[in-house]
Amino acid sequence: MSIDQPTRRVIALAPMPPEKSAYALARYSRSPDTIEDSLRWVHGHSSEKFWDQFYFDYGHASIADLGHVIICFEDISELAAIRLEDEPLWDGQAKSSRYQNFASGGWYVPDSIRGSETEGTYHGILRSLAEIYRLLHQPLTQFISEREPRPESMKQADYQRTIAARAFDVTRYLLPLAAKTNVGQVVSIRTLEKQITRLLSSQLPELRSIGDELKDACQRSPVNVWGELSGQTGAQEPLAPTLARHAKANDYQASVYLDLARYAKEALQGTGLDQPATWGAQEPVELIESHDPLDEIVTTLLYRVSHAPYRNILAVVRSWTEKQKQETIDVAMSARGPYDELIKEFRSGYAFTFDVLMDIGGWRDMHRHRRCQQIQQNFTTLHGYEVPPPLVQAGLDHEYRQAMDAVRSDIEQLKKTSAEGSLYATPFGFKVRCLFKMDYAEAEYIAKLRSGVKGHWSYRTIAWLMKQKIAARYPALGDRIQATSPDIEDTLTR
Repeated sequence: MSIDQPTRRVIALAPMPPEKSAYALARYSRSPDTIEDSLRWVHGHSSEKFWDQFYFDYGHASIADLGHVIICFEDISELAAIRLEDEPLWDGQAKSSRYQNFASGGWYVPDSIRGSETEGTYHGILRSLAEIYRLLHQPLTQFISEREPRPESMKQADYQRTIAARAFDVTRYLLPLAAKTNVGQVVSIRTLEKQITRLLSSQLPELRSIGDELKDACQRSPVNVWGELSGQTGAQEPLAPTLARHAKANDYQASVYLDLARYAKEALQGTGLDQPATWGAQEPVELIESHDPLDEIVTTLLYRVSHAPYRNILAVVRSWTEKQKQETIDVAMSARGPYDELIKEFRSGYAFTFDVLMDIGGWRDMHRHRRCQQIQQNFTTLHGYEVPPPLVQAGLDHEYRQAMDAVRSDIEQLKKTSAEGSLYATPFGFKVRCLFKMDYAEAEYIAKLRSGVKGHWSYRTIAWLMKQKIAARYPALGDRIQATSPDIEDTLTR
């Protein structure tokens, strides 16, 4: 007597509206039906009723991981692009400032300063940055071309693109966070709902507006250029109308960092943490020693709303009583609702914690790493700016320093009338401090990948120093990391 083997099938499904595909796959996992039968069933039933019941009423959040959307954001500021990409479960690409000329892309102007004298000051800063951006590009291109002549094996077009990219590597230090860019993302509708909520809860008006527009886009028929080119007719179903309808601002997310900032200002008064002169030497990369989990969480919460190095804040926290530490935790949790996730500053216990101080432009590339926890301090001119080595080598650093010094002075003046405007006017060349918490596998990956000769010298240096810090403390682990010293260069490799 023979036993029939079941017929194996591997099936690729055509794209569907995300809420419908997630509904179909959720039902498929909960019934004996084939996928075809599940699709037919879903087609004849209300997906809105399903989402209202299971996702919102019962809290079965994982079903929203089964539907994905493609969303594009055009003419948003670089600052907004950074905040869009803050999602840990996020896939996307932003318009690259390493390979494109941003000089004519325009700038974001906050509504709060439109039509005021402050707007004139703001435009003056951006015009000066755009002017030096344009002026430096041609002599830099010529300098790099003369230093790195085209090999016979390299096509002229490839060579020109590579040289231009290396020049943009330098001039992008003059781009402000107000520079306009485009971002394309592919995310699950679960991540999409979190993203909308986070944007609507932001302190920045631009982000709140983007959140509203994102909700609206998910409730309208999507742009279907590909379908039209392929002969499809008729309007498409909205991407995620039910999730978008329910997404709203979150009181906890909207208030927690403001509460922490107010608390930190009072709790840290007299410690010197608000005075850069008391911080001591600032290294680009510091590997923090292991310490008590409570101290780590408290220090991280305070770090987020400070500009001081982690080690300095930790030294203060270690001197506190248990009650003082618990007060910090209470502030960070007091407004938390029953369904609110803890903010990411509570994600602790990683073996490797790096406090990194680097230019905003290079940090933008490090920001892409999502298998680690990143706690970024607010953008500021307080830490000074980086001077790209090729500018020094080309003898053009004097013009750059003059421009950056003038801009820093202008931003400090602008801050008196518009903190929002001064934030957007901050160029990529200024430094930002960010905490990176990770395991060994991620440290090895970042050090190896980002130190390669194809990369930008800024993050190559940071990645190399990460390896060096690990090797100094844990030689058996650090010596296994195959990182490349930034002293090894290959300008024509991309």
